Amino acid sequence: MAVNVSRVIKTLGDDFTVIDASGHILGRLSSKIAKRLLNGERIVVVNAEKAVITGDKYMVFERYKEKYDRGSKEKGPYFPRHPERIFKRTVRGMLPWKSSRGRDAYRRLRVFMGVPEELQGREFERIDDALLEKVSKTDKYVTLADVSRYLGFRGV
Repeated sequence: MAVNVSRVIKTLGDDFTVIDASGHILGRLSSKIAKRLLNGERIVVVNAEKAVITGDKYMVFERYKEKYDRGSKEKGPYFPRHPERIFKRTVRGMLPWKSSRGRDAYRRLRVFMGVPEELQGREFERIDDALLEKVSKTDKYVTLADVSRYLGFRGV
């Protein structure tokens, strides 16, 4: 499934922030992004597959596998396998999704794997409060790409 990146970015308008997710802790970065989305900011996240989840590798895999296997194939709830969709779902969990304010905030978020050509020349923002090397003292972590591969996604 090819994504028309220029069309997707055009829906945001000209005034948006680009955040590079590589090396950031997924939960901390998602909470910062959710807060900024609720304040009306438009955000594009690149390199979503390089975000990290701290914890023992097999514990993280089992937790995400449990979420993925929950429900039925016919009725759901459905949990994504793509890294960018897992990232968006994590941010969605930190928004008041059942209100119009939360849904409007969620619509101001775009997430991509890698860096699209249209965003190559732009300056990427890094959030110091969510960087792995600045915040965490552990060396046990898994990238979002590894989790996606474990769930059965073949595109990473």
